[in-house]
Amino acid sequence: MEGDGGLKELKNKILEALVSALPITAIVYLMALTPLFHFSRAELITFTIGAIGLVVGIGLFNMGADLAMTPMGTHIGSGLSRQRKLGLLLSVCFVLGLLITVAEPDLQVLAGQVSAVMNGTLLVYTVGIGVGAFLMVAILRIVFRRTLGSILMLFYMALFALALLLVERGNGSLLPLAFDSGGVTTGPITVPFIMALGVGISAVLGDRHSQENSFGLVALCSVGPIMAVLLLGIFSTNDLTYQVPDYTVGSEILSAFLHTGVHTAKEVALALGMIVVFFIVCQMLFLRLTARSLHRIAVGVGFTYVGLVMFLTSVNVGFMPIGYKLGYTLAQGNTTFLALFGLVMGVLVVLAEPAIHVLNQQVEDVTGGTVSRKSMMVGLCCGVSAAIMLSMIRIIFDFSLIYYIIPGYFISLALSLFVPPVYTAIAFDSGGVASGPMTSCFILPFAVGVCCALQGADAVLANAFGVVALVAMSPLITIQLLGFRAVLDRRVREHMAMRRMLDSNDEQIISFM
Repeated sequence: MEGDGGLKELKNKILEALVSALPITAIVYLMALTPLFHFSRAELITFTIGAIGLVVGIGLFNMGADLAMTPMGTHIGSGLSRQRKLGLLLSVCFVLGLLITVAEPDLQVLAGQVSAVMNGTLLVYTVGIGVGAFLMVAILRIVFRRTLGSILMLFYMALFALALLLVERGNGSLLPLAFDSGGVTTGPITVPFIMALGVGISAVLGDRHSQENSFGLVALCSVGPIMAVLLLGIFSTNDLTYQVPDYTVGSEILSAFLHTGVHTAKEVALALGMIVVFFIVCQMLFLRLTARSLHRIAVGVGFTYVGLVMFLTSVNVGFMPIGYKLGYTLAQGNTTFLALFGLVMGVLVVLAEPAIHVLNQQVEDVTGGTVSRKSMMVGLCCGVSAAIMLSMIRIIFDFSLIYYIIPGYFISLALSLFVPPVYTAIAFDSGGVASGPMTSCFILPFAVGVCCALQGADAVLANAFGVVALVAMSPLITIQLLGFRAVLDRRVREHMAMRRMLDSNDEQIISFM
């Protein structure tokens, strides 16, 4: 990044982040003006500081993703592929998947919220192994040029079987946590890196279908954690008594931000440090990038680090308590309004997710504009809104997540038979990206608050959890419906064009009979 051009680009990123964060911030302030909510002065000040940190953090993160995370993933993917050593490629990808997942902030947030039920470290490493294993599966798919749809069908059938076995073993309350694990794994650090890794590998090893092969890594990396946690739950004998985290906001506002900021800085430093060390080793072994490229990546890593620390600190201190209080208060009123509020929250959360903007840009670039950023954003907003509304309905009427998960995935897998493969790959990647930090840090506490008010704390694990899973599932259907519509539109245009040709040439047809 150089001079005025770099500053202008940074300014644009922050302005984009401001536009993204304004809706969810505005709705909280509007709710505070109504007699239904009674926010304390400390809560409003904390939320305001959090909103400012959120905007600046998203802007810095998006800048860093453009400068560092995406180029690093692309260089590593293409560099490893050029070695033409499949064993090396698979082993390195396994270690990479494990390390970046263990340090993923989203996963740490989820592990912290269920630490009373399950050992957080055990959960994190179980999920990390799942991601590493399925990252290898994703690489093998590209190398051997297999279609994503058939592989997903195979593994989701296995997931359904494991889910039913988990319920039969009496640990059905862990089912939402298992599917939530698949959603939070693909967070703001891993998504740009893994997607770019796929682009780099496909560019070297792919064929004429490399456009769709470059997607799908995030999709398969979301399957691994679900399968790993389901297996852990099947063989687990832990007490599943859930304790609601402390969401209260104290008067020591500055102290709260400093304490959380220091803790978050350590976690993000670990996450980025592992990736940077891995990149340095690759640079010394086979990349050999120029000093100019390395300098640009180093600057981008700095932006990514500062942005993520600010973003995660802001949502943890300023947004989680407000999300919980909103849910708890709304649930004590009209439940119909609660479901409608979920629709609105879905749009706001999609707009505020930093990794979604990275995904939309990469999709538009790779598909050459065939799938635009606008159509992606509309599809994601519709899907996530429906998911949060359905989650509220599930909490209100108290029924199992399995009644959503199995039909939803059956529909998405059936759609994969009728749409171009690129739409299937993009859809399943979008599911992992949509369930990012705003979902785990704002929507999940919101759902916990709703569940505590309606069903009590004992039902939180079974009913409140699962909202992340539904957010991750909904884009699978909506994005593929976009592809299905595109197929129908193309066939209609071709049919109309053929009819016009036949009508215009009727008089020139000569019969030789």
